[in-house]
Amino acid sequence: MKKFLKISFVVLGVIILGIALLVFAFIQSMKPDKDKEEAIKIQAEQYLKENFNEDFEVYDALYDNMGNFEFEYAAKARNENTQTQFLIYFYDETDKMVDTYIASKWRKELEGEIHPFLSEKLGENIDVYAFFNDRIGNDLGIDPNGSNSYKDFNVEATIRLTIPRKKNSDDERVFNEFISYLKTNDKMLHGTVLVAYIAENGVILEDDEWWRDF
Repeated sequence: MKKFLKISFVVLGVIILGIALLVFAFIQSMKPDKDKEEAIKIQAEQYLKENFNEDFEVYDALYDNMGNFEFEYAAKARNENTQTQFLIYFYDETDKMVDTYIASKWRKELEGEIHPFLSEKLGENIDVYAFFNDRIGNDLGIDPNGSNSYKDFNVEATIRLTIPRKKNSDDERVFNEFISYLKTNDKMLHGTVLVAYIAENGVILEDDEWWRDF
């Protein structure tokens, strides 16, 4: 009996040690490598010198430890005048550094164009997020130092609206009015509108999202 208990304790100890090692390894994998962070910032600073003017700076690094992005490490940069924040990272498919500046700049521009209409129709609490392809500036060869607007190009955007309440019977009419407003006022001719009903504490209020391509 004592021998059985001894063996059981040894096996249990091995299991606990194995779990502890797995937890330790997971925690370590979630931590950024400081050398890699410094390396991407140095690369990004050189990228800024070659492609941007003196109004831009690198201020931090981002480590994607969950595989949410198409990079592992990216540098955080910003335009010091407009405070537009964006990322610079190495894109494996082209073996080149790319940036999300134009996507971030156009997102702010489009959100500014549409927020007054949405606030009037749906209330100030609505959350508006406009999404352009992150690499759209590089893909279209746009000079980041210019004053180009998304309206100067035939591009599409996804506009996501998050409403912190339950669905109203009149909502769909308002959403369709919004799409007509976008097209007739040359705000955005083509794209997708998505609508989610989510409370401010993150609780999903409606299971189905409303969406429409236009």
